[in-house]
Amino acid sequence: QVQLVESGGGLVQAGGSLRLSCAFSGGPFGDYHTGWFRQAPGKEREFVASSSIGGSTSYADSVKGRFAISRDNAKEKVYLQMNSLSAEDTAVYYCAAKYYARSVYDSWGGGTQVTVSE
Repeated sequence: QVQLVESGGGLVQAGGSLRLSCAFSGGPFGDYHTGWFRQAPGKEREFVASSSIGGSTSYADSVKGRFAISRDNAKEKVYLQMNSLSAEDTAVYYCAAKYYARSVYDSWGGGTQVTVSE
């Protein structure tokens, strides 16, 4: 069973940066697409970024040019570099994975809180 554990969240001032990490275990990492989602208070969970098995990436419009997703297949980790943070980025950030043959993310981490202060 795939397990995902996020780390790296915290409190940062507006304009600052954070790097989130997600440790993957319990399956062949190379068979899973990975992504980051976030959920702000009172809002639904939303897509942030994804990194496919082949290395292609995709981003939500709200984070393009500021966030960068990457994956280290040797370490079985996924990263989210977040720059130029604003209060609107405050949320719980979740790492997710989906087996290459599936259409939806079906493995989720417990989340890490990111709080951006003005």
